[in-house]
Amino acid sequence: MFNKLFNLCSSLRLTVACLVLGCVLVFWGTLAQVHLGLYKAQNEFFRSFFIFWQPVEGGMKIPVFPGGYFLGTVLLINLLAAHLRFYKPGKRKIGIMFIHLGVVLLLVGQMLTDALSRESALHLRIGQTQNYSEAQRDYELAITDTTDRKLEKVVTVPWTLLIQHVGWVGSDRPLAVSGLPFAFHTRTFYANSDLSEKPAAGFEQISNTSGLGNGFYWRELPRETAMDHVDTPSAIIEINNAGQASGAYLVSAWFNQPQRFSYNGRNYEMALRPTRYYMPFSVSLLEFHHDDYPGTDIPRNFSSRVRVQNPQNKEDREVLIYMNNPLRYSGLTFYQASYDPDDNGSILQVVRNPSWLTPYFSCLLVGVGLVVQFLQHLIPFLKRRLAS
Repeated sequence: MFNKLFNLCSSLRLTVACLVLGCVLVFWGTLAQVHLGLYKAQNEFFRSFFIFWQPVEGGMKIPVFPGGYFLGTVLLINLLAAHLRFYKPGKRKIGIMFIHLGVVLLLVGQMLTDALSRESALHLRIGQTQNYSEAQRDYELAITDTTDRKLEKVVTVPWTLLIQHVGWVGSDRPLAVSGLPFAFHTRTFYANSDLSEKPAAGFEQISNTSGLGNGFYWRELPRETAMDHVDTPSAIIEINNAGQASGAYLVSAWFNQPQRFSYNGRNYEMALRPTRYYMPFSVSLLEFHHDDYPGTDIPRNFSSRVRVQNPQNKEDREVLIYMNNPLRYSGLTFYQASYDPDDNGSILQVVRNPSWLTPYFSCLLVGVGLVVQFLQHLIPFLKRRLAS
């Protein structure tokens, strides 16, 4: 049984089958981007082990096709098994070994990139200083103890956890978070929503809430799939005091100010905001320049002159970030991504990718292997030609 399984894993037919399925997956996933959008298509087709079909009625998901992670894992196992089965050590096989090692590193590096990489945005106005970037499509509930303004304590809860606790109102399972003296329920959560201060078609009134937004109208919207649009979530959070509700508050990404409330003599602020990634240094925007091609509104160049201050190593320097010239600092890469319409603000894309060097090493190994393998055949051939 083990020999049959090993022969299957090292079979050339399995390689061809995976490559054919990969071509179908790429074609299908590319077409799906029209309706699902880039991010959702990537997650459902390429960053998953299986593609699922969900009936219109019912919550059951049925796997119908292998996803990118599954095909990549099978190809990796196939390559390693074939190498163990057919590879024979020797000088004439060194090139093959380098080629296989490069392909393995490429597959592993891509998986590590998907698992470890993170993209966020740093939006700065001229003269503004910030020590955190924000996720573009993920949100968090931030609860801040503001009793002492000199030493504020912030506790954050991912929005995925809020979604999991929708409908637990009145149950004996409130969401208790470490660092908070109270628990809370998620009464309602809309991953994408619209708010209005006046009644409108399709909107329902928000009632039984305290603070900002009481009496507003809202509606749930479909999830955004376009590249230049993001979801705007809203939720009603009910504070739990010793098993009893002490107030319900509307939190929404539409608001530019937090909800404020008191609990046991302490003051708190609560807001639903993009997930923040704090940095051990700060970045200030000193200048921004934007140039268009003459006679058009197509950007020819836009650049940001920033100031990086790191108190840990007492570093204070200025850097110019422009197109195709990012700033690499402290494991992060800052790219010039966009700007504000009034040219007084800049948007930097912040990328954290610990495995960013793996594609370069893998290509180098494959290139060295091809050269070595080619020379091992070319040199003996030339020697025979010269001898004759």
